Amino acid sequence: MNEHGIDLGEGDAGFVLGSGEVAVLLIHGLTGTPTELRRVAVGLAKAGCTVYVPTLAGHCGNNADLQATGWRDWYEGVRKTFVDIRRHHSKVFVGGLSMGAVMSMYVASEHPGQVAGLLMYSTTLKYDGWSIHKLAFLTPLLMRIPFGVHICRFEEKPPYGIKNERLRAIVERQMKEGQSSQAGLLTMEGVTVRELHRMNAVVKKRMPSITTPALVLHSIEDDITSRWNADYVERKLGGDVVKILLDDCYHMITVDLQYRRVVELSVDFIENHRAAVPSVSHSLPAQEYRQLA
Repeated sequence: MNEHGIDLGEGDAGFVLGSGEVAVLLIHGLTGTPTELRRVAVGLAKAGCTVYVPTLAGHCGNNADLQATGWRDWYEGVRKTFVDIRRHHSKVFVGGLSMGAVMSMYVASEHPGQVAGLLMYSTTLKYDGWSIHKLAFLTPLLMRIPFGVHICRFEEKPPYGIKNERLRAIVERQMKEGQSSQAGLLTMEGVTVRELHRMNAVVKKRMPSITTPALVLHSIEDDITSRWNADYVERKLGGDVVKILLDDCYHMITVDLQYRRVVELSVDFIENHRAAVPSVSHSLPAQEYRQLA
């Protein structure tokens, strides 16, 4: 627990910003850290929200810590945070980056009618971006072979989801120096990827029944997960979807060159849905969406 009485997960990397009536719960990505959501959290707090960013179980440590947990452990920490937030706020938005975006859908499915909207950044249902090895699609098959999961090991490679060269250099140095609470882990074991696949399979089955409105932001240059992921969410999610494709950034849109745009669009979406007014599904350029807001 922190001074707000909210469970923010393990360690001290999680944080709370702002003091508004509307709450936003943001979930970081797999092997990631709350730091990757700080810029967006600052922007949302300035717009009048209270933003909660917990640390997922097994994260911000080493690979042994992460391998000792599974996706249900990651979710359980988020669930505790969500329940605590609901005691303080009647209106709660949930979102996240990459795997965190997928988990936000699971939160909505587990708490129907309690999530005002989803903020989905670079949703990761499969690794298919331009920097991913062309044979990566075979990974799920390999993991079904006995002991196959134990021979898989994945290492982060340039550009690390970041187009901003200066920021990329900082993050690369932090990862290589083992500063996992700031930049996340440089490597990921097969057992961890298997957990992501398991969670994604569950969420995909539930998506048609999730009626929570969603903002889906994705880069057209995403090096980790192609726009297929955003298109899939738009097609399969049961609620109204606003999908907006960004340029001049890679996977880590919450810290990269367009993070201010991410904040702006998120604030617009929250303002449009904080009163629970029915929305209409859109797939528009950002400037057109702002004109509708």
